[in-house]
Amino acid sequence: MEAKSPDSPTKSKGWSWMLLVIFFAALVLLACAFTLWYDVHRSRRSQHRPARPPRVVDEKYANALGVAMQFFEVQKSGKLVDNKIAWRGDSGLQDGREENLDLSKGMYDAGDDMKFGFPMAFTATMLSWAILEYGQHMQEMKQLKNAQDSLKWITDYLINAHPSDNVLFIQVGDPEVDHNCWERPEAITEARPLIQVNISYPGTEVAAETAAAMASASLVFKSINKTYSQMLLKHAQQLFSFADTYRGSYSISIPQVQKYYNSSGYGDELLWAAAWLYHATGDQSYLKYTTGANGNSFANWGNPTWFSWDNKLAGVQVLLSRVSFFGSADTSDAENLGLQKYRRTADALLCSLLPYSSLATPNRTEGGLIWVTEWNALQYSVASAFLAVLYSDYMFWSGTPTLYCNGDQYEPMDLRSFAISQANYVLGSNPMKMSYLVGYSSDYPKYVHHRGASIPADANTGCKDGFKWLRSPSPNPNIATGALVGGPFLNDTYIDSRNNSIQAEPTTYNNAFIVGLLSGLLTASPKLPSFT
Repeated sequence: MEAKSPDSPTKSKGWSWMLLVIFFAALVLLACAFTLWYDVHRSRRSQHRPARPPRVVDEKYANALGVAMQFFEVQKSGKLVDNKIAWRGDSGLQDGREENLDLSKGMYDAGDDMKFGFPMAFTATMLSWAILEYGQHMQEMKQLKNAQDSLKWITDYLINAHPSDNVLFIQVGDPEVDHNCWERPEAITEARPLIQVNISYPGTEVAAETAAAMASASLVFKSINKTYSQMLLKHAQQLFSFADTYRGSYSISIPQVQKYYNSSGYGDELLWAAAWLYHATGDQSYLKYTTGANGNSFANWGNPTWFSWDNKLAGVQVLLSRVSFFGSADTSDAENLGLQKYRRTADALLCSLLPYSSLATPNRTEGGLIWVTEWNALQYSVASAFLAVLYSDYMFWSGTPTLYCNGDQYEPMDLRSFAISQANYVLGSNPMKMSYLVGYSSDYPKYVHHRGASIPADANTGCKDGFKWLRSPSPNPNIATGALVGGPFLNDTYIDSRNNSIQAEPTTYNNAFIVGLLSGLLTASPKLPSFT
């Protein structure tokens, strides 16, 4: 028999089988090594989770929360139930009647007598978020029911403002007439015209924000009033469909709103509403909406922005980071990739807030306050602080020990310390040595730009003669307890003048931010997570 050469097919087959065996064995070893590394890494992450500090309530923040919650009572319209503010009475009882609607409830926006639906809905969304994350803290301070009642006062109004699928009433009152009067809401005799958005005059941002408000509120009331929760969710889904199908800015459809609450765009509100609807329903289509084509169009990944009534992107980033931190078994690879983009952008925002980070924003005063613009400056600092304390808690409870900021490493407590610095500034640790929260401590603004607070409850004055109270050199006769005023200038100064609306006018959404922040800081041992 002739001997086989070294290159014979039989020998080549033998080597091929040996190579395959070695290859698969290597794969198995690699898989085992990866599993071991993952288990060790996960264990280390758990080991790096800080020990839970004792559950001690900070009395300063507890007292401030009790004060801040009262401003929602100050701002209520309608037939007041269990009125807690002695100088307030029933008002706006005829609002909506021209369209056979009951729009008597809701809240006056700021220091005027207007009901602006866009910021009012945002107030409701933020108040819902605060309750959902820190409701147990509120409960311990006996403030949860007050928060829920204030929220429902707004959502009752929003339900009535949405009489059909593609119609939403977004304003009660004429701001030009209102701003040419100085009178208590209880004394209004002027006409209160209504403005709506619809298919012909779309308002995507205000419809989407209202959808976000109702979706988030549906979670708040889910275990309290199931029927009401389901009603809110139904309205939220209808409004989101309306907002998304008939896209158009309300600032273009209704040019007169530009002077007061002009919108910079509606993409952020669409993502914000979809994110809340995902949390409220568990429907993956809403998550896909935020991580797919609409995310590419509107999310502005990698470019942090300031959180405010007009721009919700920072809120979307943190809200969807919640999904990333705590996980969801149903998310696809594409959705997880989108969630990581939101989380990386949230990381960048939080890094910019830390004062010693190499990425620290220059937008802050010498006193340490985040400061973006002179109009309602505290909105940005308090909103940023709320996101910081929330992100800190997300990190803690997910066992994420480190926030990486351009090579620097920070812990959850660093974010919490930043949030504390902003809260303390508001409450008096500032160059003016005063509290910007009216009614907290003894030194706070006494000339708040607020019609009801500036006019004696028994004064018999109307539209025009009420201006004598605006010009009065005396402090306000009524205390707008809980009002968070606009705040200081860049040089950390504040001019306590009723005519100084830039600094001295409060808003309901400012209070929703401060309520969330104070609730988060009540104790260093939060009880996250859950949205169900």
